Amino acid sequence: MKILVSIVAGLSALELLAACASGPQQTRSASAGPSVDIVDSRNMYLYAQSRLHNLEGDNEGALALLQAAIQADSDAPHLHLAAAGIYLKMNRIEDALREAETTVSLDPKNLKAYTLAGNLLAGLKRDKEAIVYYRKAKELDPSKEELYMHLAISYVKLFEYGEAVNTLKELVAAVPDSAIGYYYLGKTYDQMKLPLEAVQYYRKAVELKPDFEQALIDLAITMEVQGRYDDAIAAYKNLLEVNPSNTNVQQHLVQLYIQQNRLQEALSLLQGQMGKGEGGMDARRKIGLIYLELERFDDAIREFSEILKLEPEAQQIRFYLGTAYEEKGDLDNALEHFSRIPETAFNYFDALGQISFIYKEKGEPQKGIALLEKAIASNPARVEPYLLLSGLYESMEKYEEGLKTLRSVEGRFPSESRLLFRIGILYDKLGKRDESILRMKKVIQLVPDDAQALNYLGYTYAEMGTNLEEALQYIRKAVSLRPNDGFILDSLGWVYYKLKRYNEAIVQLERAVELLEDDATVIAHLADAYAAVENHRKALPLYKKALKLDPDRKDLAEKIRKIKAETSDK
Repeated sequence: MKILVSIVAGLSALELLAACASGPQQTRSASAGPSVDIVDSRNMYLYAQSRLHNLEGDNEGALALLQAAIQADSDAPHLHLAAAGIYLKMNRIEDALREAETTVSLDPKNLKAYTLAGNLLAGLKRDKEAIVYYRKAKELDPSKEELYMHLAISYVKLFEYGEAVNTLKELVAAVPDSAIGYYYLGKTYDQMKLPLEAVQYYRKAVELKPDFEQALIDLAITMEVQGRYDDAIAAYKNLLEVNPSNTNVQQHLVQLYIQQNRLQEALSLLQGQMGKGEGGMDARRKIGLIYLELERFDDAIREFSEILKLEPEAQQIRFYLGTAYEEKGDLDNALEHFSRIPETAFNYFDALGQISFIYKEKGEPQKGIALLEKAIASNPARVEPYLLLSGLYESMEKYEEGLKTLRSVEGRFPSESRLLFRIGILYDKLGKRDESILRMKKVIQLVPDDAQALNYLGYTYAEMGTNLEEALQYIRKAVSLRPNDGFILDSLGWVYYKLKRYNEAIVQLERAVELLEDDATVIAHLADAYAAVENHRKALPLYKKALKLDPDRKDLAEKIRKIKAETSDK
């Protein structure tokens, strides 16, 4: 310990010099205690030793030395501040806070002490008290960005958004090039659910610091939430220019491409990841699923098979592989892979359902029925096999058998919303709408946010032409839960149509047709809405398209004939 020896030697010499320099008139008697200079020298020695122990990781030793120094000179603010730092390292937060507050009382202009006290209080979720210290620190040094940040964050935690915004606006006024200040303004407005303002400040942060990655991410996410998907995609692309290997951003962009059905672009991005050795199995899984969606079944089969070579117990991948074979029409291979999913797997019942439907496709529905009846016998406490058997009967248009299967266990599963929902649908298909409505209302009582049940009940009322205002409330809630569901948007448009609010109907039905461009019913609904406002120029081609998609719809042929007759008369 050469350093320690030299410090000790230096301090001893210092004590000697202090004693010599004091002169006879300043020398205290033994009974009067040591001189002030000697006390200071000893404290310097203790403080220096404490710092050495601290550097060596000996917090207990460092603290003991500091406490000795404080006992000798309790009014030295730097000693209390050093003690606060050691207490913090030891995770003795309350002790650290006490020492920081003592420092402030001894030295009212100690910026570090105010900041530390504020941080400790904020960490203890005592933000109201933290704000007092942060404000004082900000007064002492208005140029320190982090003080505004700490203060604003504490305001946000107390939901005092106005104060947070004012604090951050003070910052950007004092430091106009503060990218972090503009960023936190954006974050605060984001939390206030004001996306337009959030985007404005995120943009300013990025303008000041083009490689500000987190600001770019939050800008893109906020645009995505606003439904500004093209802008969000552009922002994510900018991010990847800044940091091409940012996997978090790549995942966001892939998901957004998939959500927007821009599957080829998602595929290209994922393949690029794989080419760089990035992405791993998750990227490969997504590639396989995109191939499946693009109906490139052989490519999907190849990807899923490669994953299974490396992870043979990946049962969800095996399920995807079976699905790819089924979609390709290779039912034997599909059966093989679905059958290899064990009963202990989380997706066992999904596989069982696929197997039973494949038997139906092969013209052997009794095999599927027998398989599901066996599953019911083996799993009497599970509702899934009952739902699957009922679904198989429903696909065979044996609605009574399907209903009987579910009704037999309705009392056993009184709170099972899936069971009640399917019973409601089967009653509807059997023309028993009152029973159907009763079950749908039970589903909504059990699961108030069940978008499917809300939509089904609302659409049923619309079709019946009754309780239309109630139907509107149900469907509006369903839309709020699933804003990009074309079928729910169609229901909303159809209720507006039934209420004779045709222009509102057109807006919603246009959105529905964008999402379901090959659905004859949705297209016909939009045509009806245009016909109601006598816009035959738009209604006629829509009726024709709907009829082409569903040639059995005689009502559409009649509507086309009427429009042609009316327009020819004019």
